Amino acid sequence: MSVASSKVHRRFDWRHVLCAIVGIGILLSACGPRSNDPTARPPGSNAALRTFEARGVIREFRPDIDSVVIQHEAISNYMDAMTMPFKVRQRAELKGLREGDVVNFRLQVSETESCIDRITRSGESSGDAGRDSNRSPLGTGVPLHSKHPLLDCQFTNELGEPVRLGEFRGQALAITFFFTRCPIPDFCPRLSRNFEEATQRLSATPGAPTNWHLLSVSFDTAVDTPAVMKAYGERYHYDPKHWSFLTGPADKITELARLSDVNIEKQGEFFNHNFRTLIIDASGKLQMSFPIGGNLSEAITRELTKAATMTYKPADAGSLERKQKEQ
Repeated sequence: MSVASSKVHRRFDWRHVLCAIVGIGILLSACGPRSNDPTARPPGSNAALRTFEARGVIREFRPDIDSVVIQHEAISNYMDAMTMPFKVRQRAELKGLREGDVVNFRLQVSETESCIDRITRSGESSGDAGRDSNRSPLGTGVPLHSKHPLLDCQFTNELGEPVRLGEFRGQALAITFFFTRCPIPDFCPRLSRNFEEATQRLSATPGAPTNWHLLSVSFDTAVDTPAVMKAYGERYHYDPKHWSFLTGPADKITELARLSDVNIEKQGEFFNHNFRTLIIDASGKLQMSFPIGGNLSEAITRELTKAATMTYKPADAGSLERKQKEQ
């Protein structure tokens, strides 16, 4: 199977997630990685590197894995604004930095790895950087409770039941794309194991939130019928109360994937596509995007726990009417 090159990925927004559900930019081939893994070692000296200058706001330090979460601005010729973890080349790069600092940094990307270095504080206000990366999952800043045709788009779950994205208001979501025939254990099966392990972690944690749901969206619409997906889910001990496998009309799945910035290319019996696990908070906003594969179960658990605490607040009809009259 060939390895495709990394591609630019766009910010997600519930309007596009609406039907494009999106649960990060490193791509795979035939369900194999074509993208970079921020948790992997720094790009090797023999790898063909691409280098990008970037700027953003530090949101979290993860010293146990030498990484930092940055809410970054759009990176020219590579990816749109988003919040994601980056592997740091050397821990010393983070010395003296704090959460909330606006920083400039260099991102180095090879076919299989990535890391950042040359991290310097810019001295600017955190309100000036990365401000677009907190937009709603569908890309244009429309929250889950906003009216959008994709929210009413009908998909079908593994039980053969109709499902609309608008039904998940008030729940934290983790969303990823896959196909059941993926032959490489480190690719789609790893994404499914992440969801299985996150389910186990949340279920075993006293006092953990219960308003969360996992969505695995199949783009192999010709093969992944509800029965096939149900059998697949049972291999991962899935609980339909908290985890659904979705299929639907090919054009709608394609639109949903595109709006989620999932790039899919059919090659023979299989597919080349990029990794994407998105976390949508209970208010309908994009909280975290993981454009990588690998073991993300702990990170997904942590992000879902935070996402579930956000409150969905429907707009007050009276106040909207007053605003319209004022305008």
